[in-house]
Amino acid sequence: MNSISAIAVSAMNAATTRLGVSAHNVANVQTPAFRRQQVIQQTQAGGGVATSITRADETGTDLAAEAVQQMTALYTFKANLRAVVVEREMLGSLLDLKA
Repeated sequence: MNSISAIAVSAMNAATTRLGVSAHNVANVQTPAFRRQQVIQQTQAGGGVATSITRADETGTDLAAEAVQQMTALYTFKANLRAVVVEREMLGSLLDLKA
């Protein structure tokens, strides 16, 4: 099993990818015959997330759905960043106890 911070960093990278893909979709909303991109996430055996980017079958972009994707990516990133910070604080406290 990977460390908590490695799993959280993996999730933060996935959230960054989701935000970037959503921004790309919004930027191309008026491009004729544009097929939006979508992020596929899969859990990894030892913990963490693997991502891949594919194109949707249909054309067009739903701006409301993209806004939700962006908010979800932001909150996912923040939650995992907090996990990294808490782990570092706990390790610091543990080192203080041992010293």
